[in-house]
Amino acid sequence: MLAKTEERKPQKGGGKKRRHLGGDGDGDGGERKRRGGEEGEKGQGDGGRKCLDALSVGYFRRVGERLSEGFEDNEEREMFVENVLTEVKGKAILVAMDRTGSITLQRLLPLSSPDQVGELLAELGGESGSEFKAVSCDRCGGHVVESAVRQISRLTEKEPSTTEEEEEEEVCGALEAQVLSLSQVVRDNGAEFIKHVHGSYVVRTLLHVLAGCLGPPRTEARPGAKERNIVPQLTDFDIPTSFWYELKSLTETLMDNVNLSVTDAVASAVFQTMLSVCHRKRPKLCKQLLKRITEYLTTRSAAPGVSPLLVFLKDQASSRLIETIIQLSHKSLLSDLYKNHLKGQLVDLALHPIANFPIQRLTAASAKYKLFQRLFDELIQGVEAILASGHMGVIVQLAESCAESGEKQEELMQCLLNAFHCAEPGSRHVNCLPLFMSLLTYEVYYHSDTAEGGTQTEVPLTSICYNGSRLVQALAKFKERSLLLSSLRTLTPADLLTLASDPAGSHVLQALITTSSDKGRGKILKRLEGQYVQMACSRLGSRVLEAIWNSASVNHRQSIAQELVGSESQLRSDQFARHVWAKFALSHFIHRRSHWQEIQTGESKKRKLFSDILE
Repeated sequence: MLAKTEERKPQKGGGKKRRHLGGDGDGDGGERKRRGGEEGEKGQGDGGRKCLDALSVGYFRRVGERLSEGFEDNEEREMFVENVLTEVKGKAILVAMDRTGSITLQRLLPLSSPDQVGELLAELGGESGSEFKAVSCDRCGGHVVESAVRQISRLTEKEPSTTEEEEEEEVCGALEAQVLSLSQVVRDNGAEFIKHVHGSYVVRTLLHVLAGCLGPPRTEARPGAKERNIVPQLTDFDIPTSFWYELKSLTETLMDNVNLSVTDAVASAVFQTMLSVCHRKRPKLCKQLLKRITEYLTTRSAAPGVSPLLVFLKDQASSRLIETIIQLSHKSLLSDLYKNHLKGQLVDLALHPIANFPIQRLTAASAKYKLFQRLFDELIQGVEAILASGHMGVIVQLAESCAESGEKQEELMQCLLNAFHCAEPGSRHVNCLPLFMSLLTYEVYYHSDTAEGGTQTEVPLTSICYNGSRLVQALAKFKERSLLLSSLRTLTPADLLTLASDPAGSHVLQALITTSSDKGRGKILKRLEGQYVQMACSRLGSRVLEAIWNSASVNHRQSIAQELVGSESQLRSDQFARHVWAKFALSHFIHRRSHWQEIQTGESKKRKLFSDILE
């Protein structure tokens, strides 16, 4: 366990807003940066705690280098940790608030015993815990406090032996007491903590720990990475009884500052964490919190006849909080939000650059309730305007909710045909797939200036976009997919190869082929004949080919194999195709055809059996 934790911890320092902590522990210029950073933190620490001397910085840099080398056995590791923590003793705050010292401590804590972690936290907090605020709100110290608090999850990883039971209880008590002390300091300074760019992360980690669930340590975020839909994987662990009550107390204190959740983006993130962990571990408490926050949001002063929620939905900080509320809400709360605050406003909100995201969450959350049909009837009126605004997430989510609920599918398909100008005349229906994937109207895609006229036949497949791909994948889950499949069968073999080799298009082809009936799949595969070798030699095409193979009948597999074996040398030498050759057992197909046939027939029967069971 310790080895695995050690591998992860070096990344711990790389928080989103603290890129300098994401390095390998190199402390060059750390003292100078430390001083500059402290001057920027108003009221953080005093003059005697701003710098670690150069000798100590060099020592902790060398400690970091030694940690990277690893240890031969547990005894050597324990002795090393003990020696380093002895050096830290008496100046833990200085070390934690230094860049190099902070990184080293973050790597050392997962290797320390719970008793040692408790002792370090005790020194960081001071006699009464009053020092926790300064350290936690420091750009380096906050990471150390987070890392120390996270170690409480290790107490339940191994059962104590009978002879060590009393000692283990003392250890648990020491670390537990320090976590509770930190929580008390947070409660006493709630507003300052949750608004502080660094202190807020300590509060969020504390909420996770008190609830008994932890995600991976914070790491350096890639520039431009989209994080809106990423859900961190949480691991549950047992908590002391005291944490159960402390979480209730901490949430009560946070609710006293609920006003900050709608005005401050940093505080809003704390409230989102609070709701998420409570939803996972304390559902009754979460329900109460959701109700209270919603009541606050919906009772603020606004223009006469206008719900204040409409204002909050258009604000960057509060809209994120409302997204979380919608995702975690139960049926009655969702219905109340729509009926009393959002009814008649959905299209306007879907057109707004910020408010369209909460509308997507509402559309997703309502899919399993009858409420969805009311939302659909309202949103469908503005589909063309929403498309024109470029907020494709709303349209894609509408399609996905139609697929999940099984409702309104025909209406949405007809609306999309009208929006892309391929509803009339009926001969244009077969052109819907390229239009949906490119998000272009018929006239633009086919360079046609006339509203009437026949189908343009010689336009190669182009402009497949990400959101167009997502839309078609959602439509592929509809009960009636004949229009999409008919359109797919009109594509030329060259277009199908383009589709299979495109980052967005490959997912479309895979979805349509694998969800088709054997007869429908056969018609598509007939048009793919002659393209299998090129597909196999393509990074994306080879994956599509494997997906086709896994869903194909024995006869279809035999046709594919027959075409592929004619280019044996090319396939065996290609970096992608050689995997296809092995997975399809094409050597067997050449030299032991009857045995290959038996294996494929057996797999086909097994797949059908499982399919029948699942249905």
